[in-house]
Amino acid sequence: MKTNAGRFFEEYRLGEVIAHAVPRTVTLGERALYHALYPARHALYSSDVFAQACGLPASPLDDLIGFHVVFGKTVPDVSLNAVANLGYAQGRWLAPVWPGDTLRSQSTVIGLKQNSNGQSGVVYVRTLGTNQHNQPVLDYVRWVMVKKRDLDAPAPTTVLPELAATVAAQDLVIPQGLDFTRYDFTQSGEPHRWGDYALGEVIDHVDGVTIEEAEHMLATRLWQNTAKVHFDATQRPDGRRLIYGGHVISLARALSFNGLANAQMIVALNAGAHANPCFAGDTVRAWSQVLDRAPTSAPGVGAIRLRLVATKGSAGDLRGPDGKYLPEVLLDLDYWALMPI
Repeated sequence: MKTNAGRFFEEYRLGEVIAHAVPRTVTLGERALYHALYPARHALYSSDVFAQACGLPASPLDDLIGFHVVFGKTVPDVSLNAVANLGYAQGRWLAPVWPGDTLRSQSTVIGLKQNSNGQSGVVYVRTLGTNQHNQPVLDYVRWVMVKKRDLDAPAPTTVLPELAATVAAQDLVIPQGLDFTRYDFTQSGEPHRWGDYALGEVIDHVDGVTIEEAEHMLATRLWQNTAKVHFDATQRPDGRRLIYGGHVISLARALSFNGLANAQMIVALNAGAHANPCFAGDTVRAWSQVLDRAPTSAPGVGAIRLRLVATKGSAGDLRGPDGKYLPEVLLDLDYWALMPI
């Protein structure tokens, strides 16, 4: 048999290292398509001139382009037979991705847990993305629920990895040369600095976008994400294709420009959960909460820790009295970004 049906839960082994196929050379075409799919307007990723004034040689590709490409490489080996991608932790952007870079991915299985129904299990992997110089550009942990092929296959010994709740501020990697001392607030679109944001502050990003089936399908193809639940409507009992979680992440991040235009670079992913499924026709809105702030060693650069929530509901609404996510909440993402002081 020459075709690949994808891995099932019982086929993963703790400690296994998986080198993912099909390296991807990214170009400015990626940026054009990304900005066509999402209302992305952060100045550092839109203008070489702006980026050069901030100490960089040119405008890098959006952080989430690198994330989606590295993630997409892992899908055939990790989540082709996924029920759902569940969460993220300990993610760090280690170097900017530039047009012309070739990205590759490698994952290590760090945890396994069969579900009580015996029909699926959760696989934990740590994924490393590198460029053509073997330089790490991204490192993160994710966990995904994967179907079993043989329901009688014995359950593996449960191993749950110990994951830090946050990436420590001192472990954030600041791009070489980044300098916000000559930052142009007029060109960036908003006057708000790092010190203008109070801990606990909630920001309603106001705007909403109704997701279309066509743009979702374009996104999954662009990032070479081949998970069956995104393409094949027969994979779910309700006959609906599940919107790729990364599509919701990028949409929410783009919507956050209104209120966080100066949160320019994502440098860490502390935690993340796809709280409820998203489908074509859903209207997605976003709100953020300021969780922490920290200085950095880079001139004029501060780090701000943000909770980004994508929702079909109202700003500030997250969990019900039972502590569970409200049904309208789609995404709960905790990340660090860089902002001018």
